[in-house]
Amino acid sequence: MSSLELLAPAGDLEKLKIAVLYGADAVYLGGRQFSLRAGAANFDDKNMLEGITFAHRHNVKVYVAVNIYAHNPDLETLPAYLQFIARAGADGVIASDPGVIDMILKLQPDLPIHLSTQANTTNWASAAFWKRLGVQRIVLARELSLEEIKEIGSRVDIELEAFVHGAMCMAYSGRCLLSNFMTGRDANRGDCAQSCRWRYHLVEEKRPGQYFPVEEDARGTYFMSSKDLCLLEYLPQLAQAGVTSFKIEGRMKSIHYLATVVKTYRQAIDSYLKNPAGYQALPQWMEEIRKVSHREYTTGFLLGDQGKTATVEPAQSTYTRLAAFVGLVLGYNEETGRIIVEQRNNFKAGESLEVLVPRGDNRTLTVAAIYDGETGEQMEVAPHPQQIVELPVDEPVPPMSMLRRIG
Repeated sequence: MSSLELLAPAGDLEKLKIAVLYGADAVYLGGRQFSLRAGAANFDDKNMLEGITFAHRHNVKVYVAVNIYAHNPDLETLPAYLQFIARAGADGVIASDPGVIDMILKLQPDLPIHLSTQANTTNWASAAFWKRLGVQRIVLARELSLEEIKEIGSRVDIELEAFVHGAMCMAYSGRCLLSNFMTGRDANRGDCAQSCRWRYHLVEEKRPGQYFPVEEDARGTYFMSSKDLCLLEYLPQLAQAGVTSFKIEGRMKSIHYLATVVKTYRQAIDSYLKNPAGYQALPQWMEEIRKVSHREYTTGFLLGDQGKTATVEPAQSTYTRLAAFVGLVLGYNEETGRIIVEQRNNFKAGESLEVLVPRGDNRTLTVAAIYDGETGEQMEVAPHPQQIVELPVDEPVPPMSMLRRIG
């Protein structure tokens, strides 16, 4: 149990640093190619080297996703990329394509391989097969129940990783052709258009041009749009079933989402490790993760109902949230007694904001005044996006803390 890992997404260098500072034990990221999140900023070679150095300085591991289903041209540049990942000091590589895995085993045999959830490992025999081949960790398919996970863990001595939080895909282990068909963007090569989140109508064959809404409410029905996963309550059961890495989805999510969710799961895992028998998912944890943009939360397939009661939310395609992220704390000006803030959304003098800090209890800050970070001029509101401002405080606020408006 002491080796339980909190694994967080890192869509770019800023997000990597946020994940590390807010409590992740490991992060996963992708380069500019071979990764299944083409829409994320991702990492060029320079940023990947900087990110790995930063993470290792904080005793955090870095896993690099090379999890596309490759076409022939992809294989031409893959060997050089694998060599770079190994030299950069990555702690492992996430892959799903058998040809890619074979190439890793031959060209970089010292690079640990984690089998991506895209490989949809749903039984112990498959896990045993991949172990014999040389894979060190299985990222379990999201379609598994707790009992199925437990059987895999009892039969195969291999590291198990499971998603515990984040967006879910309506397709089997993310293996989807809908985006390809609708837009020509290949979901299995990292360029999903999320066609399942769109609103659809029915057209009867003999009445072309007449569109019949399939409605749950006035907005229409999003009958392929999944709810979001949240397994805070079931961390003990997952650990006892053999899962050692708890994974958060979200390489394309905001830094506010990342900080909030990582910090909450850090608190939950630490609470479980301190007192496994007495673990409870505290109400304040659930309240906290509802502050970020999310769809209705679900336990997915974990409880064995095949997701029938919990996976799809017909009437919801958009996100809801209970807080708005308005500023990132960059530092503290000792001469003026003010925190230095990069504005991320509008806020004004006189407002009461919550301060999300990387460690410890959150605080409340009343914005007594706002000063231009360059001129020192006092303002009622910062007029420019991402403007640097200073706010007077009674005590310093840790760098990378976040200011947010509740409600």
